[in-house]
Amino acid sequence: MARLAAAGVAMLGTLRRDGSPRISPIEPCIAEGQLLIGAMVWSGKAGDLRRDPRYALQSVVTGPDSGEGELKLYGRAAEAGPDLRGAAADAWWLARPPDLSAVFTLNIGQAAFVGWDIDRGLMTIHRWSPRRGYSVAARPYP
Repeated sequence: MARLAAAGVAMLGTLRRDGSPRISPIEPCIAEGQLLIGAMVWSGKAGDLRRDPRYALQSVVTGPDSGEGELKLYGRAAEAGPDLRGAAADAWWLARPPDLSAVFTLNIGQAAFVGWDIDRGLMTIHRWSPRRGYSVAARPYP
């Protein structure tokens, strides 16, 4: 979760009405142990998540050889209730009227973290899912 906090921005993948992908920048927040994102109520991403709650979330990477790890989350979104919305202390939506923003909890169904050791040319992949549990694998790259 430190990767999400470090950049303050992540990329959210949703599905449009026709099934094609949409990718949007979002500002993730953690409140009461929940991962939250907000969207303007009229935005495509809010409509996408209301219609089909499946999502993919990717932490941002600032360059090809930065060595920054990549967090990848997959799951289903659900609209957050008023108490959870208000618990996100620094969230952008708190400065706007509640009827202008939609706030979603991202329930995590699968997670992966790819770590890069640039000096040794080693990629380490940490994976988690409820069905398979946690695993780690490393391999050389490129």
